[in-house]
Amino acid sequence: MNLKVVGIQFSYNHSPVLDGISFNLARGQILGVLGVNGAGKSTLLKCLNRILSPKTGSILLNEFDVHKMCQNEVARHFGYVPQKYPEESFTVFDAVLLGRKPYIKWSASAHDLMIVEDILRRLNIENLAQRPANQLSGGELQKVVIGRALAQEPDVLLLDEPTSNLDLKNQLQVINIISRAVREYNISAIVSLHDINLALRFVDHFLMLKGGVVHFLSPKEMVTPADIEEVYGVRVIMSQVNGHKIIVPMDVEPERSLE
Repeated sequence: MNLKVVGIQFSYNHSPVLDGISFNLARGQILGVLGVNGAGKSTLLKCLNRILSPKTGSILLNEFDVHKMCQNEVARHFGYVPQKYPEESFTVFDAVLLGRKPYIKWSASAHDLMIVEDILRRLNIENLAQRPANQLSGGELQKVVIGRALAQEPDVLLLDEPTSNLDLKNQLQVINIISRAVREYNISAIVSLHDINLALRFVDHFLMLKGGVVHFLSPKEMVTPADIEEVYGVRVIMSQVNGHKIIVPMDVEPERSLE
């Protein structure tokens, strides 16, 4: 599997958001998309799975043009986990089963049910199968939504800030689920994140957006404090704790008094 993105441009009401975004992603890799609020991280993910249509550029999956695929084909190749999702009264089992929609013609088959059961087991939420999804904690619900995306049997997972609004334990559980899913299902993932330290912990490559363009695209080992300062406008230092790189922000300039 190879995803090739070339020259993506997108604007909201003639205001440019993405300008010439290009990158390649191979099977088994996790790409972290980082940048300040409004940098275009969510917009990029929505362009990749055709929620939004880029003004120019191409998206090729295994040399096939994504923009020539029907919506069911797109859903079979890209599993999308948005920042926000509506509350649902479905049971957890049925919520994950919705991920099989691109494959179901009349009713769910034994194969579809088996896939859902396997995902619930892998995510360690089989005990929640008959619970209404709208009665779950934030961490439990995030696992269900990731499970739904995995039920699509995608080539690429697209996850928009999957750890936002989660406590520390659930953040680590979610990133471990993503890492394990990429490895066990032999797929790839593109994850937008605000937390640079989480990104340093589990992504393979950084794609840092600034001003609508790619400021930095490289293996995470090559990211430097200077790159982060240029993108975020904050001076940082880089250190190591238990073999993990960490970023520590320094003090920023105090804002002027509002008086």
